[in-house]
Amino acid sequence: MAALGVVFALSFVTSTEFAVIMAASVGVGLVMRVGRTALVLVYVAAYLVATGIVAYGDFGTPVNVGIYLIIATVAGAIGFALRVASARGHRLEEKLALQAEQEKEAVLAERRWIAGELHDSIAHHLTVVALHVQMLDDPKISRDSQEAISAAARKAMADLRFVIELADDGPRASVVQTGDLAEAIDEARTEIEAAGHPVVTEGDPRDGRLPRIAEIVLGRIVRESATNILKHAGAGEVVIRLVVDDEAAALTITSPLPHTPRRDLPSSGTGLNRMAERVIGASGQFSAQAVDGQWRVSARLPVT
Repeated sequence: MAALGVVFALSFVTSTEFAVIMAASVGVGLVMRVGRTALVLVYVAAYLVATGIVAYGDFGTPVNVGIYLIIATVAGAIGFALRVASARGHRLEEKLALQAEQEKEAVLAERRWIAGELHDSIAHHLTVVALHVQMLDDPKISRDSQEAISAAARKAMADLRFVIELADDGPRASVVQTGDLAEAIDEARTEIEAAGHPVVTEGDPRDGRLPRIAEIVLGRIVRESATNILKHAGAGEVVIRLVVDDEAAALTITSPLPHTPRRDLPSSGTGLNRMAERVIGASGQFSAQAVDGQWRVSARLPVT
């Protein structure tokens, strides 16, 4: 704009004002394409003033200002169209970038979900296997340990198949895990007792007031707690207590703390995080802490 203004002023000396107006008319398209609103308004105002000067100036030759206005209008329309197309292209790029980021987050979320499901399903059974492998040298319980290992291996394969089917887009098998709380408690009691811990269970896991989501979440907590008990519990009694009323379902699992930590079955702490995520995700409350020489896992879920 500054350059055109200077050239326009000098054009009266060199008698090239018509060429400058023609250039300014074409320049409307460039300004409409790249200029901001304020610049466009100032340019158009300056252009109209310059055109008026040429139209009403005494140049000795007739001037058809309409031609310049038509050229400016066409150039401005082209510039505006290019401006709209460019803005649309930027919006499309932003949309594609956002979509790519969302797809990346979805893939990461799916990977985390698969990793979590594998941890919940497989780590428990592998812990059972590792624990009973250490008991094979004892002839008194060798037979029971072999059966426990065999059962854990079969369950691990079934759980692995289930997770793979969930992650696959293909048809599902007719038999899938149900997350049954009573079954989870029975399985945990059998495995914990096989490891030498007496188990006391209280409450009715088949209480009709238990919603399905609470039954699934609590079943997962029972399984993960059983894994931790098999890994870390000291000698003594394990208590699984379930209290259900019209407002909430409360599950408490207590086990004796070990006198010395076991190092042959290490833990990453993933299980506790997974349990907390499940309970909090179901609008419940979760805690896991040492209380009076006992390790206590507590979960409370609403039933309404």
